[in-house]
Amino acid sequence: MTVLDKALAAYLGFACGDALGATVEFMSPKQIQKRYGVHSEMIGGGWLALEAGQVTDDTQMSLALGQAIIDHRGWNIRAAADNFVAWLNSNPPDVGNTCRRGIVRYRDNGELYGLPRDDDAGNGACMRNLPVALATLTRPDYFEAWSLEQCRITHHNPLSDAATLTLGRIVQHLINGQDIAVCEQEAELLISRYGEFAYSPYPGKASGYIVDTVQTVLHYFSNTDSFESCLIATVNQGGDADTTGALAGMLAGAKYGVEQIPERWLTRLDQQVAAQIRQQAAELTGLAL
Repeated sequence: MTVLDKALAAYLGFACGDALGATVEFMSPKQIQKRYGVHSEMIGGGWLALEAGQVTDDTQMSLALGQAIIDHRGWNIRAAADNFVAWLNSNPPDVGNTCRRGIVRYRDNGELYGLPRDDDAGNGACMRNLPVALATLTRPDYFEAWSLEQCRITHHNPLSDAATLTLGRIVQHLINGQDIAVCEQEAELLISRYGEFAYSPYPGKASGYIVDTVQTVLHYFSNTDSFESCLIATVNQGGDADTTGALAGMLAGAKYGVEQIPERWLTRLDQQVAAQIRQQAAELTGLAL
């Protein structure tokens, strides 16, 4: 697989995880089992009453960020923030509270960053960082700087920062063809700095708290052997399943490739979104290579 193939698989895998997981967001594993048995199809519905294959804020914010990078052939923090405002103004189906607070602050006051906050340790900054990872595949210095700037438009918390950088580096390693051991070293480095991210044994929580999100994603990514099994196991944990599904799909896509993403999911995925992803994957990796 080429770098572009893996980058595209990461982005499409991300959107598939978002659309699959949204159906069971905020449900417990027992509730999912009682209602669906094993949830494995893109059927829409859920608390947001989505169409089958419709994505949520995870993919929409990623596309907004990716377009800002493409339009400016590189990094422009105000362009990213402006695109988030345009997205918020489009009446999206779902907006996280911390994301909303940060975007409204910028919209109303022009402030690009808030002060550090303990309650900014959600997953909303981490979930949208894939376009930065793709555009900086060969520039780790740019990757860190751009990632932290886009994070802090809405989330200013050391746990959010560390998780965003770790998952971004892991997907970059996978796209660049690195061995899985290098990815495991990234996870171990995160845990050595912030022990709360330790995921073995898996605590079994999948909330929007960034620690729970990362534990869930890394646990199922490490303990499954295909794209499909990784995504199904992840979203059936419930909780913030659109985001855990998206991030697990990002890593699994980069590892296994587009050929391993089930055709039934790719067919059902919102085709306008899929077309945007194909275009952005090519243009963002083009900036990096």
